[in-house]
Amino acid sequence: MTITTAQDVIDRAPLGAIIRFSDGTPQPPARFKRKLSAWKDRNGTGSLTEKRCARDGRPGDFKLHLGDWGTDDVIIMSINRLYTADSPGTFTIERVPQAGEALVLSPFMGGDELVHIAANEAEAQSWLRAHGYPNARIEIVADTLDMADAA
Repeated sequence: MTITTAQDVIDRAPLGAIIRFSDGTPQPPARFKRKLSAWKDRNGTGSLTEKRCARDGRPGDFKLHLGDWGTDDVIIMSINRLYTADSPGTFTIERVPQAGEALVLSPFMGGDELVHIAANEAEAQSWLRAHGYPNARIEIVADTLDMADAA
Protein backbone atom coordinates (compact mmCIF):
# COMPACT_ATOMS: atom_id res chain seq x y z
CA MET A 1 0.00 0.00 0.00
CA THR A 2 1.53 3.32 -1.01
CA ILE A 3 1.44 6.21 1.38
CA THR A 4 2.18 9.39 -0.43
CA THR A 5 3.67 11.42 2.39
CA ALA A 6 5.66 11.04 5.57
CA GLN A 7 2.73 12.64 7.43
CA ASP A 8 0.58 9.66 6.40
CA VAL A 9 3.06 7.31 8.11
CA ILE A 10 2.68 9.32 11.31
CA ASP A 11 -1.11 9.34 11.03
CA ARG A 12 -1.79 5.77 9.89
CA ALA A 13 1.05 3.27 10.30
CA PRO A 14 1.26 1.26 13.55
CA LEU A 15 4.51 0.81 15.48
CA GLY A 16 6.28 -2.29 14.21
CA ALA A 17 5.17 -1.79 10.61
CA ILE A 18 7.79 -2.43 7.95
CA ILE A 19 7.98 0.72 5.83
CA ARG A 20 9.59 0.97 2.38
CA PHE A 21 10.95 4.43 1.57
CA SER A 22 11.87 5.69 -1.89
CA ASP A 23 13.06 8.85 -3.57
CA GLY A 24 11.50 7.74 -6.87
CA THR A 25 14.73 7.45 -8.84
CA PRO A 26 15.51 4.27 -10.79
CA GLN A 27 18.11 1.88 -9.41
CA PRO A 28 21.48 2.34 -11.14
CA PRO A 29 23.31 -0.66 -12.64
CA ALA A 30 25.46 -2.73 -10.25
CA ARG A 31 28.67 -1.67 -12.03
CA PHE A 32 28.22 1.87 -10.66
CA LYS A 33 29.08 0.94 -7.07
CA ARG A 34 29.08 4.45 -5.57
CA LYS A 35 25.86 5.47 -7.27
CA LEU A 36 24.22 2.20 -6.25
CA SER A 37 25.36 2.64 -2.65
CA ALA A 38 23.95 6.18 -2.55
CA TRP A 39 20.70 4.98 -4.11
CA LYS A 40 20.36 2.21 -1.51
CA ASP A 41 20.78 4.84 1.20
CA ARG A 42 17.75 6.72 -0.16
CA ASN A 43 15.66 3.64 -1.04
CA GLY A 44 15.12 0.79 1.39
CA THR A 45 13.03 -0.57 4.25
CA GLY A 46 12.90 -0.12 7.98
CA SER A 47 10.78 -0.98 10.99
CA LEU A 48 8.69 1.85 12.45
CA THR A 49 9.94 2.16 16.03
CA GLU A 50 8.76 5.59 17.07
CA LYS A 51 6.44 8.36 15.94
CA ARG A 52 5.51 11.73 17.37
CA CYS A 53 2.80 14.18 16.37
CA ALA A 54 3.51 17.86 15.72
CA ARG A 55 4.36 19.80 18.86
CA ASP A 56 5.70 23.21 19.88
CA GLY A 57 5.59 24.48 16.30
CA ARG A 58 7.72 21.56 15.05
CA PRO A 59 6.41 19.04 12.53
CA GLY A 60 5.72 15.48 13.60
CA ASP A 61 8.35 12.84 12.95
CA PHE A 62 8.96 9.11 12.91
CA LYS A 63 11.94 6.82 13.25
CA LEU A 64 12.74 3.77 11.15
CA HIS A 65 15.12 1.10 12.41
CA LEU A 66 17.20 0.08 9.40
CA GLY A 67 19.37 -2.57 11.02
CA ASP A 68 22.06 -3.49 13.54
CA TRP A 69 25.80 -4.09 13.21
CA GLY A 70 27.42 -6.62 15.45
CA THR A 71 28.01 -10.30 16.01
CA ASP A 72 25.81 -12.89 17.68
CA ASP A 73 23.87 -11.14 20.45
CA VAL A 74 26.29 -8.21 20.77
CA ILE A 75 25.03 -5.15 18.91
CA ILE A 76 27.78 -2.62 18.31
CA MET A 77 25.72 -0.08 16.40
CA SER A 78 22.03 0.33 15.70
CA ILE A 79 21.13 2.15 12.46
CA ASN A 80 18.05 4.40 12.63
CA ARG A 81 16.75 7.18 10.41
CA LEU A 82 14.48 10.02 11.48
CA TYR A 83 11.95 11.45 9.02
CA THR A 84 9.92 14.58 9.61
CA ALA A 85 6.33 15.00 8.43
CA ASP A 86 7.54 17.14 5.52
CA SER A 87 10.24 14.69 4.34
CA PRO A 88 10.17 14.14 0.58
CA GLY A 89 9.71 10.75 -1.06
CA THR A 90 7.10 8.01 -1.01
CA PHE A 91 6.48 5.42 1.66
CA THR A 92 4.87 1.98 1.46
CA ILE A 93 3.62 -0.20 4.30
CA GLU A 94 5.07 -3.62 3.51
CA ARG A 95 3.88 -5.42 6.67
CA VAL A 96 2.03 -4.61 9.88
CA PRO A 97 2.29 -6.49 13.18
CA GLN A 98 -0.03 -9.49 13.25
CA ALA A 99 -2.70 -10.21 15.85
CA GLY A 100 -1.17 -12.02 18.83
CA GLU A 101 2.33 -10.62 18.36
CA ALA A 102 3.78 -8.81 21.35
CA LEU A 103 5.32 -5.34 21.12
CA VAL A 104 7.90 -4.43 23.75
CA LEU A 105 7.59 -0.67 24.29
CA SER A 106 9.90 1.53 26.30
CA PRO A 107 9.07 5.10 27.38
CA PHE A 108 11.15 7.63 25.44
CA MET A 109 10.84 11.43 25.31
CA GLY A 110 7.19 11.51 26.33
CA GLY A 111 6.14 8.71 23.97
CA ASP A 112 6.84 5.06 23.33
CA GLU A 113 9.72 3.49 21.44
CA LEU A 114 9.40 -0.01 20.05
CA VAL A 115 12.43 -2.02 21.17
CA HIS A 116 11.36 -5.53 20.15
CA ILE A 117 8.60 -7.53 18.47
CA ALA A 118 7.99 -11.07 19.69
CA ALA A 119 5.72 -13.80 18.35
CA ASN A 120 3.77 -13.91 21.62
CA GLU A 121 3.72 -12.62 25.19
CA ALA A 122 5.86 -15.43 26.62
CA GLU A 123 8.66 -14.72 24.12
CA ALA A 124 8.40 -10.99 24.85
CA GLN A 125 8.76 -11.61 28.61
CA SER A 126 11.76 -13.86 27.99
CA TRP A 127 13.36 -11.20 25.78
CA LEU A 128 12.73 -8.53 28.44
CA ARG A 129 14.39 -10.65 31.16
CA ALA A 130 17.44 -11.13 28.92
CA HIS A 131 17.77 -7.50 27.78
CA GLY A 132 16.67 -5.52 30.84
CA TYR A 133 14.54 -2.55 29.91
CA PRO A 134 13.32 -1.65 33.42
CA ASN A 135 10.34 0.55 32.47
CA ALA A 136 9.26 -1.35 29.36
CA ARG A 137 5.82 -2.81 28.94
CA ILE A 138 4.38 -5.47 26.66
CA GLU A 139 1.47 -4.70 24.41
CA ILE A 140 -0.29 -7.52 22.57
CA VAL A 141 -1.50 -6.70 19.05
CA ALA A 142 -5.24 -7.21 19.26
CA ASP A 143 -6.19 -6.71 15.64
CA THR A 144 -4.22 -6.60 12.43
CA LEU A 145 -4.60 -3.38 10.45
CA ASP A 146 -6.36 -4.05 7.17
CA MET A 147 -4.05 -2.66 4.50
CA ALA A 148 -7.06 -1.32 2.59
CA ASP A 149 -8.21 0.60 5.68
CA ALA A 150 -4.88 2.38 5.93
CA ALA A 151 -5.13 3.82 2.41
